[in-house]
Amino acid sequence: MVTLVVATTADPASVGPASAFLAMPGWNPGPSIAAGMESFANGAVRLLKHDKSIVSEDDLDRRWEEATGESVDEVIFLSRHTAVSNRPALTVHPIGVPHIREGEHLPQGGRPGWAGMPNPRIGPWLRLMKKIAEANGLVPEFEITLEATHHGPVVNTPTMFLEIGSTEEYWGRQDAAQAIALLLWEGLGLNGGSGVGNWSRNNNGDKVLLGIGGGHYVPRHMDIVWKDGVWVGHLLSGYSLPMEDPNQQKGENGGNVIGGAWKQSIKVSYDATKAAFPGGEVIAHLDQNHYI
Repeated sequence: MVTLVVATTADPASVGPASAFLAMPGWNPGPSIAAGMESFANGAVRLLKHDKSIVSEDDLDRRWEEATGESVDEVIFLSRHTAVSNRPALTVHPIGVPHIREGEHLPQGGRPGWAGMPNPRIGPWLRLMKKIAEANGLVPEFEITLEATHHGPVVNTPTMFLEIGSTEEYWGRQDAAQAIALLLWEGLGLNGGSGVGNWSRNNNGDKVLLGIGGGHYVPRHMDIVWKDGVWVGHLLSGYSLPMEDPNQQKGENGGNVIGGAWKQSIKVSYDATKAAFPGGEVIAHLDQNHYI
């Protein structure tokens, strides 16, 4: 079983951390799985670089296994982050578009009604990211934050995005790239440690947060996640819980019902979170501004 780290040369906030990661000891050339892609190997970690949009290459975990015979047990994507505020940030988040219905437009990849399995490392790595950023002088200039579940690409194994934001000025920042590389190095245990955020049978019964409601940066869920020992599943912001006017629809008994894709979104996100944390107890944490 291997960890697949994916970067694109089309994005400075992706290839920068990848280059810093590859500058660390122990790397060797890896196999090629397709034209325009190259890979590198270090222990049980594989780094794959391509030249397309980071959200456009679906099923890279399956394609890697088919090409190499190596099973992939997690995928970590490196990417840039954009925000209206333009505030510099280091972010981590699960992926999926569970609220989008069949036939609706997919602005950033994925598949309608799909939520990827969230990588169990998300919560522990957020806390580790903060420690590394503070130690390297990036805080308070950079905000360290989760983001809500959004975009693709489609994958079949536990996945997360690590991002540098939020403008071109910061996407190419070498100190930010180095912080992400250090996060990967320590978090995956390439420093000789055991790694950070490994979910195992010893975690049976542990509680896993499923965030429901709130804004894109899920501040009320973040209040919980900063605590040591908190595991993080999907984080559904308000835009992933579309509701329709209850006056427009009637239920089976003639009463008004709240339509929309919100039920679908919660169900597939719960199922994906449950699958990513076998034996875990998924607990819904509701933002007080959203009532379901």
